[in-house]
Amino acid sequence: MEEEWTIAKRTEPTGSPQERAFLVGVELKGPAAHPADGNWPVEESLAELAQLARTAGIQVVGQMAQHVARINPATFIGAGKVEELLEQVKETAADVVVFDDELSPRHQRELEKALEEDGVKILDRTALILDIFAQRARSREGALQVELAQYEYRLPRLTRAWTHLARQAGGRAGGATGGVGVRGPGETQLETDRRVIRRRIMQLKQELEKVRAHRGRYRAHRRREDIPVVSIVGYTNAGKSTLLNALADANVLVEDRLFATLDPTTRRVKLPGGGEALFTDTVGFIQKLPTHLVAAFRATLEEVTESDLLLHVVDATHPQVVRQAEAVCETLEEIGAVDRPMIHALNKIDRLPALDVVNLLIGRFPNSVAISALKREGLEGLLTRVEGVLETRMAWLDVHIPYESGELVDLFHRRGLIEQEEHTETGTRIVGRLPRGLAGHFYTLGTDFSERSEAH
Repeated sequence: MEEEWTIAKRTEPTGSPQERAFLVGVELKGPAAHPADGNWPVEESLAELAQLARTAGIQVVGQMAQHVARINPATFIGAGKVEELLEQVKETAADVVVFDDELSPRHQRELEKALEEDGVKILDRTALILDIFAQRARSREGALQVELAQYEYRLPRLTRAWTHLARQAGGRAGGATGGVGVRGPGETQLETDRRVIRRRIMQLKQELEKVRAHRGRYRAHRRREDIPVVSIVGYTNAGKSTLLNALADANVLVEDRLFATLDPTTRRVKLPGGGEALFTDTVGFIQKLPTHLVAAFRATLEEVTESDLLLHVVDATHPQVVRQAEAVCETLEEIGAVDRPMIHALNKIDRLPALDVVNLLIGRFPNSVAISALKREGLEGLLTRVEGVLETRMAWLDVHIPYESGELVDLFHRRGLIEQEEHTETGTRIVGRLPRGLAGHFYTLGTDFSERSEAH
């Protein structure tokens, strides 16, 4: 009989009403502190972890923090803290402990041993985020990306006590494809499980390569049309989807929750000068974003790396606004998008107590515009700033188009910005700007053509 494994799919959120979580955070001090941590105070990071837990449907019943010079190689936190954790778990009747950092397989095993008597589950920030993504992925692409990230995270942590995998005898489950035979001579069940998972990982990567190729063809078509692309990036819950809805009268899901939307949404937006651009809402970033997710979402995030402009939406009201922005920039650097021009949209200014705060943030963030996506304030100025950046892609043209080439006049009207137009005996003279990628259509007219400099 063939057997098949897949990540178990939950029809309910991660935490049923009975699931109670106790949170644990660690802050490194001294030379052991890693610069990539962004110097988030452990209390602030735990507050965000609590938001993640609530998003996953888990009730938070308590938390503890430890300041250490180095991470304990066995149990992550010190032996004394483990004893204290055991007492807190019993006192709060918690049935899951969530750590604010990614635990190594050894950390996971040792902590599970310490808490096994009470039947308490151990999760880390990465597992929690992966589970939220699994709940919220709606498209086929999103589901594939999340499943791949889950398997790559869980493979090194696989033990016989593993409870995250569901074995199906025959048939298919949870989107898995391809079965495997019974174990070979001398092969343990654990070895069989690992081999099955590696095969599934390979299948998922192959399917995602097809997705990547499809996206590549779509981008090639878009480049031929030379429509500028603006990628909306930002920390989760900064207001990216609200902004896209406001700019394009879109209907993207908006919730006051972390990772409310995962699948990218693209809408065409009219610019003040008459031109158009494609605005794409991307998945929100977060501090300590799991590397498995960044790798799995490569096909989606390539949209960011190949866009003409990044529109970084910043929650101007958040107490860690600067650190959130730094976390976004770190992820952009990781995916190779730091060379893109960027505009900062300082969002939610309607909630700020005073104008001085807005001015302070404008001074802190270069090339920034203060807006309220919810109240639709400052959006015209934002689009004007976007248009100004995108105009560097435009060529100034002074061209005479014969009447028999009327499709080029139509092209200029649709995609260009016309300053002057006049009809002569032999054709139409147009002076204006056009995306450089389209200017080549006019080189072979055999009539008057000139391209003015940017300084004109």
